[in-house]
Amino acid sequence: MRAHPLEGAQGIWKVITASSVGTMIEWYDFYIFGSLAAIISTQFFPSGNPTASFLKTLATFAVGFAVRPFGALVFGRIGDLVGRKFAFLATLLIMGGSTAAIGFLPGYEKIGIAAPIILVLLRLLQGLALGGEYGGAAVYVAEHAPDGRRGYYTSFIQTTATLGLFVSLAVILVVREILGEEAFKQWGWRIPFILSLLLVGISYYIRIRLKESPLFTRLKETGKTSTAPIQESFGTWPRWKLILTVLFGAAAGQAVVWYTGQFYALLFLQTVLKVPLKTSYIIVAVALLLGAPLFIYFGHLSDRIGRKKVMLAGNLIAAISYLPIYRAMKLFSDPLNAVALTALVFIQVVFVTMVYGPIAAFLVEAFPARIRYTSLSLPYHFANGWFGGFLPLIATGLVARTGNIYAGLAFPIVVALATFFIGLFVLEDHHNDSIWAEVHDSGDGAVASGSRA
Repeated sequence: MRAHPLEGAQGIWKVITASSVGTMIEWYDFYIFGSLAAIISTQFFPSGNPTASFLKTLATFAVGFAVRPFGALVFGRIGDLVGRKFAFLATLLIMGGSTAAIGFLPGYEKIGIAAPIILVLLRLLQGLALGGEYGGAAVYVAEHAPDGRRGYYTSFIQTTATLGLFVSLAVILVVREILGEEAFKQWGWRIPFILSLLLVGISYYIRIRLKESPLFTRLKETGKTSTAPIQESFGTWPRWKLILTVLFGAAAGQAVVWYTGQFYALLFLQTVLKVPLKTSYIIVAVALLLGAPLFIYFGHLSDRIGRKKVMLAGNLIAAISYLPIYRAMKLFSDPLNAVALTALVFIQVVFVTMVYGPIAAFLVEAFPARIRYTSLSLPYHFANGWFGGFLPLIATGLVARTGNIYAGLAFPIVVALATFFIGLFVLEDHHNDSIWAEVHDSGDGAVASGSRA
């Protein structure tokens, strides 16, 4: 197994820190909206029907996910043409600006129908930015990491989504505690959004000092970068076959497990079990904090036994366990047992770490470097944008329609099981491959593996 020749040219921990901090802030920006969905529904939509307003807020939340694949195409192309660093600097600024603008946006009572319209537009910008951010950060770290350690090093990027959600919950709790419940509901909820300006400024300062990915630099020097990354990524049936395999055999299940174990668990506590908001935030925040180190563990484990085994096991165990876990959550909600509820959410976070910890390395290894940013971003963001992002809306809608509080679990269970069986039979593992092989090639840079040709 050949490590890349530029290993150590830019310290790996400097790369991981800069990439992770920026990506965590982008996730914070994106998820602060979902964390405050219950309050936002009263600010930007007409009063009268709280359930309808809440569903509209979830739909607005989901809009940001719906456009993530388009952001993946736009910024993926930029990343493969211009460079990884430029693309994820641009996404950081767009995300930060959009998030802060939500904090300054007047509510429905002041500007009427313009409020939800502008809110949706800002969510669209957030979704486009996030569509370009993750792929850039994952590729950037992976292309600095030595072969045989990609799962371990990229798993630090995988912690950022959960840590971003954790930070959003922590900021909400602190601001709520300082201002009091009434002031927080009236205007204090805006502070976490406006805080994004400071966080993005810090992250931009850190990232601007980084160099370009050494692998991408070598591709440019040898003339092997793509001139048409979108066409190369999606122009032939073998390429589409690989993308669909990655989408349904890995990314779709990862998406529903991630959003069930963290976001839907929070919504279920708040809207179904009627756990007090502060208590529900603390339960989920503690579970996320306890579970975060497991992203590193499962990323490291995937270097040893392969990405596929770890990810598929997480999908299967989650699908089998969700119904008994949520029944237990109902049992421990009345009378309220916060410790037991935290443990049950933590178990779901363990499933999240199994499917999510190794997937960055898996995605990087699935596609050749010349079109890697564009190719991996689409299946990842389509899965997380559509399967994951619409999960809270679909699940809440199923509960409202059927009257069965567990009906919402049908969606993640079916998708996770489908991913397990599809991945079991068609997914290929490349954890032992060198992603530097193509820059040493004398040909056109195509990887020898048939699945990535």
